[in-house]
Parts: sequence; structure tokens; C-alpha cells
Amino acid sequence: MRKHERPLDELVLTVLSQNTSDRNRDLAYARLRERFSDWRAVREAPVEEVEDAIRCGGLAPTKARRIKAILERLGDDDLRWLADAPLQRAREFLCELPGIGRKTAACVLLFAFGRPEVPIDTHVHRVATRLGLLPQRVGLEEAHDLALRYTADFDPYEFHVLLIRHGRRLCAARRPACERCPVADLCPSSRALAPARGR
Repeated sequence: MRKHERPLDELVLTVLSQNTSDRNRDLAYARLRERFSDWRAVREAPVEEVEDAIRCGGLAPTKARRIKAILERLGDDDLRWLADAPLQRAREFLCELPGIGRKTAACVLLFAFGRPEVPIDTHVHRVATRLGLLPQRVGLEEAHDLALRYTADFDPYEFHVLLIRHGRRLCAARRPACERCPVADLCPSSRALAPARGR
């Protein structure tokens, strides 16, 4: 991972990623950047213009209002100070922004600055729970706190990305491919399903 030190870019990109594919997120982000010269221009534009620019990403009315609200709250703050702020304070500040939760805050801190955070999305939550890295039925908020314990032993970026890849390729929500999984013998969920599969 190369930290890119553009936290405001990461924040907007992560808002655009909500409930859509990576492809649609990237297309919406590219169109937003093509349409507006900088974040100030987005902040000052009518919400309808922002909505039009990001329409291809889905949920454009909601995301446009959220992006505008965030940019209005921040003013000219480019968030670069988060690189050196105490981690808890940086996290709290981001979570105080309109519509921003722990996952988005973790994305900004990890991808922009390489800070020890683990964004918990649905893939990470599902796979980490199945593997026994998180307790069963743990909520997303608590899951973020629990996942931080792994950052002492594993690179948080690699931990996050590998769990996402595993969730997309093998450990699908409805039909996990346990028979092809390289960690099936270590996985409590796979062992529990083995009798039903005849393993």
C-alpha cells in the first residue's frame, strides 16, 4: 500500500462507494472531478449539479447532499492534520461529520495515511466472523474496535484487503466455497458445515 495523503479525496470516494460497485464508485468520482475544478467548487455548486455528476454511482440525491454537507462543514480544512493527530481524536472528528461512520473514518485514516485502522465492510465482517477472528453476532461498531487488536501483528491494509478478496472469491454470503478454501481446515464455520457437505 502507498498512502496517498489526500484525505478529502478518500472521504468523498468512500461516500460514493456506499451501496454500489467499485466500478460505479470510480466512475462517479471521475465524473465529479471532471465536472468541478476542486472541492471548493463542489461545495459552492448547487446540489443538483453535484447529483447530476455522480448519478452513475447510484443513490445520487443522498450522496450529493451528504458530500455537500461534509464540504460545507469542513470549509477549507483539507484534513491533512489527521496524519499527526492522536488516532482516537482523528477517528472521532471524522465520525462527527454528516453521515460518516467508523468504516468511512477507518478508510480515510488507513488509505490516506497508513494509520492502523481496519475498515469493516460486509465482506470483512462476514469472513472475519466465519474464521473466528470476530465473535458471532458482533455489531459493526464493536467489530471495528475488536479488529484493531490484529493491527499489532498484521499489516492493517493487508488484513483488510485479504479478507475482502476472500469474501468476494470464495467465502460468499450465501454459498461459501469451503471445498476450495485454502483455510477450510482452520475455519470454525467450515468445520461446522462439513458434516452437511459429507466431508
